[in-house]
Amino acid sequence: MNINWKVRVKNPMFWVSIAIAIVTPILTYMGITAQDITTWAALGTVLLQAVSNPYILLMVAVSVYNAIVDPTSSGITDSARALQYSYPNNIKD
Repeated sequence: MNINWKVRVKNPMFWVSIAIAIVTPILTYMGITAQDITTWAALGTVLLQAVSNPYILLMVAVSVYNAIVDPTSSGITDSARALQYSYPNNIKD
């Protein structure tokens, strides 16, 4: 995988998309909402149930994969231009 990891880890939106990619399949499969998790114990229970369920782990892996792959380039790589960045691109045109 030819991905510019140094730049991605500096981008807060990358981490937001990874967090959403992890949390959404777990909450969806278990049929709970964020409002149902009101204590640390409840969160721990949900995470323990998720880790012990191979189907949830597979869905999380697929979701994280989708968050990592750049759909604007072919394959599982960043574009040649993106590989040259040393910080996230903020050009908006």
